[in-house]
Amino acid sequence: MPQERSAERRRQFKTTVDGIPVKRVYSPSDATSVDSSLPGEYPFTRHIMLAGFRGKLWTMRQYAGFAMVEETNRRYKYLYRQGTTGFSVAFHLPTHEGYDSDHPLSKGEVGKCGVAVDSLQDMEHLWDGIPLAEVSTSMTINATAAIPLAMYIAAAEKQGADRGKLKGTVQNDILK
Repeated sequence: MPQERSAERRRQFKTTVDGIPVKRVYSPSDATSVDSSLPGEYPFTRHIMLAGFRGKLWTMRQYAGFAMVEETNRRYKYLYRQGTTGFSVAFHLPTHEGYDSDHPLSKGEVGKCGVAVDSLQDMEHLWDGIPLAEVSTSMTINATAAIPLAMYIAAAEKQGADRGKLKGTVQNDILK
């Protein structure tokens, strides 16, 4: 029985879903072109950094966002004291949709999931005590992504951070 399944798997993977033939084993002689670029050089086929992840490990961010900015800030400070250098903001649904927490369409959503960031002051409180020039931040949000990004940059500049030192990603996910 195991041999039959193994033979079936070999038959299944003779082509890709696009019909491109696939060998069971590839050798250097199968390479049709040689990419002579080095890691860290365009077209970045070998890696985006010269030393790859040997020089700097990838960022592992902690995803957090509680109803209140103060609660989330306490969590971020705790994580930062434990050595976390990356954060991923869990915004609440009204923030995703571009509504303030006190908007009538936000009723029933505030406090359920994620942090409410309605203003620049909220963003400043969210990151109070976390040096934004030293951490990496991810914000996955809907089409309103430019607004929290602008507030994040303003909060970082208020901390005295150089814009060029900020690290992270903003995902403008309209299908979220």
